Amino acid sequence: MTPHFLITDILIWFLVFCVLIYIRQVVSSPLNRENWKLVFQSRIAASSAVVLAFASLITLVDSVHFKVNAEGQAKFGTPIISALDLALGPLAYQRETSYSAPLATRELSKKAIDTPKGPVRDYPRLKFGGKNLENESDKPLDLVKRAYKGVLAGGLLWTISLVLIWVYARQSTLAQAFATSGESKKMILKNEQSFFAGNPSRTAVIWTLFVIFIAGGILWQWAQAYHVLGTDKVGLDVLYGALKSLRTAMLIGLLTTLLTLPLGIGLGLAAGYFQGWVDDVIQYIYTTINSIPSVLLIAATILMLNVALEANPQLFSTSVEKADLRLFFLCAILGLTSWTGLARLLRGEVLKMREQDYILAARASGVSPMALLFSHLMPNLMHLILIATVMEFSGLVLAEAVLSYVGVGVDPTTFSFGTMINAARLELSREPVVWWSLMAAFVFMLVLVLAANLFADAVRDAFDPRARQLKQSLIRV
Repeated sequence: MTPHFLITDILIWFLVFCVLIYIRQVVSSPLNRENWKLVFQSRIAASSAVVLAFASLITLVDSVHFKVNAEGQAKFGTPIISALDLALGPLAYQRETSYSAPLATRELSKKAIDTPKGPVRDYPRLKFGGKNLENESDKPLDLVKRAYKGVLAGGLLWTISLVLIWVYARQSTLAQAFATSGESKKMILKNEQSFFAGNPSRTAVIWTLFVIFIAGGILWQWAQAYHVLGTDKVGLDVLYGALKSLRTAMLIGLLTTLLTLPLGIGLGLAAGYFQGWVDDVIQYIYTTINSIPSVLLIAATILMLNVALEANPQLFSTSVEKADLRLFFLCAILGLTSWTGLARLLRGEVLKMREQDYILAARASGVSPMALLFSHLMPNLMHLILIATVMEFSGLVLAEAVLSYVGVGVDPTTFSFGTMINAARLELSREPVVWWSLMAAFVFMLVLVLAANLFADAVRDAFDPRARQLKQSLIRV
């Protein structure tokens, strides 16, 4: 088993590097620190951040790939696996022959089974689901025992996280107390005696972790012996597919943003500052792009890409690399059609800022236009860039689901919520109805998008002074 780097792996880890640079900048900037403190003072934002952090962790683990030998390929069914596949263990390679309901021990459809009395039609036992049971009537008791073990394991992890949070909070509180004096120091030390005093967001984080660890512990214990969310048409565990789909959703939201920012920022700043023919050309470009239906543009580009990929199969050693390239191009296409809103926003702000005194003084001092754009104007627009970036994330996740549903999104072999929903479309019309694939995609996508939207609202309220003032005025009323 050797490490293998896909295009999207390299880009997602480069994005992590960019985030670390931004965090370092926030730590060194008092204004940015205060703004982010305002974000995490909201209990909803703190809980949403925990959910997004777990989704990001799963994405990063699933972005470390390995190329396996023939034995591993026969086991996992693919020549390239991720660290998440190794972590999930049996969930990744134990497949049934067809559909099975959540926590079931038998298949969904009847088949001819050979018995000592001759062939009969019955629901055959699953190969892996409930194989530990000698008697199927013991399943309820087995589920309760496993749930109890899951609660204990989740409670242990929650306790460890609680201790770590307490240690961090105590150190930061004492450091803050030593940096002050007088009544402020006494008040800080008094609040430090109560772990939850004056910090409702800390309480929200703790209880969100409690729900995640307890639910995760129960699901993990059940998944060792059952298919918790059932299986799909080819016998693949639906819970495994939903967890793998998180990477696609996060990649679409994050990598598209990474590809959008250079175009949106560069063209928006140039249009607002230089004006004249530069402004006219840039306005013409984004007006033309906005006039083309984005779905048609993406569909045409994906179809042309498919023709090129099919004509050059020698470029890819595995189907995984081919699917990953299609995912990268989908991110690029979404990025090329999503930068226009950010560019228009920045253009309007630069038009107002370019006549302010500090810009005129810098221009009179002989500062070059590029230095003016990126050293004087851009730092004062970072709050708008951050707000636009965070609020665009959930829209991109939903866009991928819609595009994959209509067949112009990711490769059909790529795990995504859109492909799960597309497959569930036919499953809902069969008898008995297979509802668990659609339900799993709906719940996972709902939690992810809802957390992103709530966190984006908190970021907007903290970084946009006008939104903050409006919210405070509404609270007073």
